[in-house]
Amino acid sequence: MFTGPDGRPRCRWAAGAPEFLAYHDTEWGFPVDDDTALFEKLSLEAFQSGLSWRTILAKRPGFRAAFADFDCNAIGGFTEADVDRLLHDPGIVRHRGKIEAVVNNAGRALELIAAHGSLAAYLWSYEPDPNQAEPPQSRSTSPESAALSRDLKKRGWRFVGPTTAFAFMQAMGLVNDHESGCAFRPEAADRRRAFTPPRLETDRGR
Repeated sequence: MFTGPDGRPRCRWAAGAPEFLAYHDTEWGFPVDDDTALFEKLSLEAFQSGLSWRTILAKRPGFRAAFADFDCNAIGGFTEADVDRLLHDPGIVRHRGKIEAVVNNAGRALELIAAHGSLAAYLWSYEPDPNQAEPPQSRSTSPESAALSRDLKKRGWRFVGPTTAFAFMQAMGLVNDHESGCAFRPEAADRRRAFTPPRLETDRGR
């Protein structure tokens, strides 16, 4: 456990870098239903593969500028020239496969929105049963993250393995993985109780 400058206990990882504190306290583990924010997080988790979250978080403003604030409609129109441009952008991680994955995944996200009404409705349908939760921060995957990964891959998404999917679930509040003694665990639980995920519409693509 890490005690912050205000004397409140926090998850140990929040002490890992100065910028982690605000991210832990204001974002991580709190439920999100905004499609753009959800797509951004899926994209950044894909870029994190093999790297540290500190690297990605430091470059998040650069990623947002490079990828049109993660607007799926805009990214879906990116061309090979845009990919080449991004490969020379020092504000992001310059990995061709990951850049091409975000462009591809934007198109696949639009397909999910057409099928389900929103990306959020689809993603929140994979929320685990909180009554069957494992001890906080005791695993890097779950049955639900594996199922989400499988279905996304079946739909043509890239760089969405079970570990990436689980990290996404932790960050976006589908899983409350704050440590048991963390002062923000009950706050995350309160936010979830007050949160109503969007309704999942019939998948017209199946």
